[in-house]
Amino acid sequence: MLSVTTTSTRDVTSLDGLWRFAIDSRAGDEPWTARLDTPLEAAVPASYNDLFTDPEIRDHVGITWYQRQVRIPRGWVGQRTVLRFGSVTHAAKVYADDRLVAEHTGGYTPFEADLTGVVEPGAEFRLTVAVDNRLTAETIPPGTVSVGQDGREKQSYLHDFYNYAGIARSVRLYSTPPRFIEDITVTTEVDGSAGLVDYRVDAGEGAVRVRAVDESGAVVAEAEGAQGSFRIEDVELWRPGAAYLYDLVVELVDGGEVVDAYTQQFGVRTVEVRGAQFLINGEPFYFTGFGKHEDTVVRGKGHDQAHLVHDFQLMQWCGANSFRTAHYPYDEEVLDFADRHGIVVIDETAAVGLNLGVQGGLTGIGPQPTFSPETFGDATRAAHEQHLRELVARDKNHPSVVMWCIANEPASNEDGAREYFEPLVKLTRELDPTRPLTYAAVMFAHAGNDQIADLFDVLAINRYYGWYVFTGDLAAAEDVLEQDLRGWAQRFGKPVMMTEYGADTQPGLHSVWDAPWSEEYQSDFLAMNHRVFDRIPEFVGEHVWNFADFATGPGIHRVDGNKKGVFTRDRKPKSAAFALRRRWTGLDGRKPGQND
Repeated sequence: MLSVTTTSTRDVTSLDGLWRFAIDSRAGDEPWTARLDTPLEAAVPASYNDLFTDPEIRDHVGITWYQRQVRIPRGWVGQRTVLRFGSVTHAAKVYADDRLVAEHTGGYTPFEADLTGVVEPGAEFRLTVAVDNRLTAETIPPGTVSVGQDGREKQSYLHDFYNYAGIARSVRLYSTPPRFIEDITVTTEVDGSAGLVDYRVDAGEGAVRVRAVDESGAVVAEAEGAQGSFRIEDVELWRPGAAYLYDLVVELVDGGEVVDAYTQQFGVRTVEVRGAQFLINGEPFYFTGFGKHEDTVVRGKGHDQAHLVHDFQLMQWCGANSFRTAHYPYDEEVLDFADRHGIVVIDETAAVGLNLGVQGGLTGIGPQPTFSPETFGDATRAAHEQHLRELVARDKNHPSVVMWCIANEPASNEDGAREYFEPLVKLTRELDPTRPLTYAAVMFAHAGNDQIADLFDVLAINRYYGWYVFTGDLAAAEDVLEQDLRGWAQRFGKPVMMTEYGADTQPGLHSVWDAPWSEEYQSDFLAMNHRVFDRIPEFVGEHVWNFADFATGPGIHRVDGNKKGVFTRDRKPKSAAFALRRRWTGLDGRKPGQND
């Protein structure tokens, strides 16, 4: 799926701003058929939960309504008119005046509505969006909806971050010619000092011609045909920390005239797993960085350009070279920014919570099998498959994306896990055979009982020894962690990395002892983990959980959210941020202790 951008044949107009807003119980019958009768306005992009002081809105389960007036530019006569949503959490129905024009399920991938012939250029229409925040066994991520004694729906879910909802990413209206370029796929290899580029263009009737343009504006290669390849001599590689991007200018031509044009940026780089090494451009790469969240005060999961810039600045200040999009695909602009600035990305699906053992551990509810027709079965996997298709279609051309993570902390130790995941691994490799695959393993899964690790290329491990287990006893935690990680490396002989390790920390709390929640304990906890990592030859990376504190649902084990960030929610550093800066600065993708 192509990103929305202005070209010589395409125009874009933003629909971001303030929209009329109401929860379903206050919106009346068939609210898409008339002007929404409400005094409230909601910002787009933003989650709606924290915008208002009314607890009924914040805690609402079900449908909310957004509405605004839209005018199609009069200059778009004879063009296609397309409405694009970056995301709607978690499902949407879109109406142009009284007409349903699009439906989509999945809160973190884009979707479109073709309005050609529905609304004419120069005309105005009423745009209404029904936003449904409910999670079920047939959504990714999953959840459960029940009805309380007061008759209201209640939502429960298995992930440890707040279920923000709304129109969290930009809404745009764009035009294309009637015959247009539908999609572009670019893959790259390296041959000595040259770059080898394969491309495929899905387009309407007409001839296709392409040219590659470097950052100085010089044409470095040309080709014809909807599918082909070309060679870039003396290529500038896209490297971690040193991004270089080319433009692939694609033109759809008829009778010598350009019918449609689109420019797709790409970087020439290779990614490979060889033995127990993770290689970028044939060189061993060591991940340093974070699990993150799209989470800011007031906006919730709403995309914010200022936070985008500042967060990347803070990551680079720490010496981080990478991050994981925990636990869902981030806004497209985040990956565009990573492409331009040489930050490596592990791109993760929204499949978090496929583990009923976690629920039992936190609530005392008796164990249920995670994978079964009554829990997470064929319908869940079908939603997961669709999410994977949409994720790969959106992000396949980003050089910053070096690996797909297809689930976070699934019950990979339970019977049924292999039957659930094997088709998903097969599908992802068919969708993109160029990138390695991983999943993040939960603490219940270890090298002796995990049933799916052999299907993947990299072993991504989440561990909290010294926090949830052996709390305050870092000596015992260090011994057990080393045994655990060595077990994975010895059994599977694959690269091992830590995708989560961290300790909740209250900023300003200090202690001379190993006191959990203190800033000193967080730094000591990380240092203990790092000593273990440095002793394991197969180890290829460390992603601290978390970059910044973030909002969670209510729970007695969470006070004002998850406090495992090395930065506060408003991006102030804790002591651990300085400790990471000392460890990571100057590594440039090399493993600590191997800098010569």
